[in-house]
Amino acid sequence: MRHAFPLAASLIACLTLSFVGLTTGVNAEGRDGPAKGHIQLTETQVMNFIAAQQDVARLAGKLQNAGDRAPALRAELDSVAKKYGFSNFRELDQVAANISIVMAGLNPDTGEFIDPVDVIKQELENVKGDNSISGEEKEQIVAELIEAIQISPAVVHRDNIELVKSHRKAIDKVLE
Repeated sequence: MRHAFPLAASLIACLTLSFVGLTTGVNAEGRDGPAKGHIQLTETQVMNFIAAQQDVARLAGKLQNAGDRAPALRAELDSVAKKYGFSNFRELDQVAANISIVMAGLNPDTGEFIDPVDVIKQELENVKGDNSISGEEKEQIVAELIEAIQISPAVVHRDNIELVKSHRKAIDKVLE
């Protein structure tokens, strides 16, 4: 029995993408690092993030192939961000990262927020106690979960939770 490992794995993936992706300035140092890049989201930022996703998705393929180093692509990303009220793509990406922190902790069934680290810690205990997982596989999973705990950011601005929750359906829809 694998318990909730798929949930923990998806949290790890989401958090990794949020913090080592595109250009985000959100702290990737983990829970004990400085809160650099954590922002108090506004209703306008969340609404503009949702509105921008179609244009951002259109550029995603280009971004994967070229990275964000290409000057023309950088200009196009900044143009999209400005179209939706952001000063540049870095700001849009920062908003996306802060939304991702909250989304990673929302229970898909109940919509309630649970700190992603608490979920990962529980999964770590489940994996350690699961005798159906082979030794080598268990060691690898445990190492990945410990790393996820160390790099997972805390929600600095607790008001972001209710704001993102109020737009959860729309965010889920545009990120499908």
